[in-house]
Amino acid sequence: MNNTDNTNEFETKKQLDIINELKERYDVEYKKSGTRKTYHIETFGCQMNSRDSEKISGILKQIGYDETDTEDADFVLYNTCTVRENANNRVYGRLGYVGRLKKMRPGMLVAICGCMMQETTAVEKIKGSYPFVDIIFGTHNIFKIAELIKTRLDNEVNSGKHSDKMVIDLWKDTDMIVESLPNDRKYPFKAGVNIIFGCNNFCSYCIVPYVRGRERSRNLEDIIDEIKLLANDGVKEIMLLGQNVNSYGKNLEPKIGFARLLQEAEKVDGIERIRFMTSHPKDLSQELIDVMGSSKKICKHLHLPLQSGSTRLLSIMNRKYTKEDYLDLVTRIKKAIPDISLTTDIIVAFPGETEEDFMDTIDVVKKVGFDSAFTFLYSKRTGTPAATMDDQIEESVAKERFDRLLKEVQVSSAKAAGRDEHTVQDVLVEEVNSQNEDLLTGRLSNNMLVHFPGDKSLIGTIIPVYLKESKGFYYIGNQVE
Repeated sequence: MNNTDNTNEFETKKQLDIINELKERYDVEYKKSGTRKTYHIETFGCQMNSRDSEKISGILKQIGYDETDTEDADFVLYNTCTVRENANNRVYGRLGYVGRLKKMRPGMLVAICGCMMQETTAVEKIKGSYPFVDIIFGTHNIFKIAELIKTRLDNEVNSGKHSDKMVIDLWKDTDMIVESLPNDRKYPFKAGVNIIFGCNNFCSYCIVPYVRGRERSRNLEDIIDEIKLLANDGVKEIMLLGQNVNSYGKNLEPKIGFARLLQEAEKVDGIERIRFMTSHPKDLSQELIDVMGSSKKICKHLHLPLQSGSTRLLSIMNRKYTKEDYLDLVTRIKKAIPDISLTTDIIVAFPGETEEDFMDTIDVVKKVGFDSAFTFLYSKRTGTPAATMDDQIEESVAKERFDRLLKEVQVSSAKAAGRDEHTVQDVLVEEVNSQNEDLLTGRLSNNMLVHFPGDKSLIGTIIPVYLKESKGFYYIGNQVE
């Protein structure tokens, strides 16, 4: 065991001790009042943030909080995203609302964490404009939530200035990975599993490496042990998570590739489906393609961000692949996995984008035939190289290109949408349909939604469903008895 392992184990024990200490404190309060404290978490952003919120929720429940679905709670936490400016503005709006609530709830605690808190300007704005916030922390130390609550509760500052009581714990980076703390899964039958934290790519438009830190992979044994525990707890589908899962293992000794991790995960009894998110094209190896092609558990869906079809812009974006590289990669993927569903991310109006650059993107969309695409108008992020680049695109031009791209993506999606119509496919049943309680909703291996009549006792099972009709972005089906 190396020094890092020792440090991680020490930190785990420390946090568990604090969780138990707070639990004892809250149990005493509960016996006096007969009422449990409540908490509410608002999560903004990606699957990594959702997974972080599950961990925070698990710790809060272990302490003795009960979850509620409104911000009228004893403890409110905002887990923030900062990929786009609009995400920050949404958080400020929620803070304004909860600030009014807090005036009517003595003892209410408000915390804010996540990627936005790794930006100095955002933290300074919160300190100045929202001084009622009790706890601020970032992306690297979510495991400390119990300790931060205890610090806030133990704070005996009598100056009367709330800013003196505000607990701020922000780390620029870390190599620490704290295992074995409580977590609270949203679904009993599927779960996210972190395999790598941070990002080393420094795409010129992206803030993630600055707020999530450098890449650090979890040990293979820890990941597989977690997957086994999940399988024993009834989980059938896992989602392996990382900003770039294809970089998994590069910082480990000995080095272990992502393909090897998938092979080990596939051996775990009880796990029937394996997904992962997100892949960077420059790191997607032929070995990984071959493993996916031969696997009986890895889902037939790959999210492969393109960002632009222009080799010139890809270089400026620091993506480290060309248009031709991407198309060759797709060709090899489709050859090995003919029924693969490919989805992507595309940025429109990156600084300096010409009509020729844009048409290169359209060309890739036509040639690949994506099942769907998340399309974004370029948004400046302060602190990234792209934010200071010349030749920012006029809004009218950007909007016109965005609309043209969206139409092309819709054509591509329509061609792919109905390919499984009139076939029987396995569906993981996830929930009662939100629009019609007589229907259940589940997912195919390729991530397409299916709605069909059935009893809610089927939730969490994988069953055969006849796909009667394609509706573009989902199927209507019937259970096969």
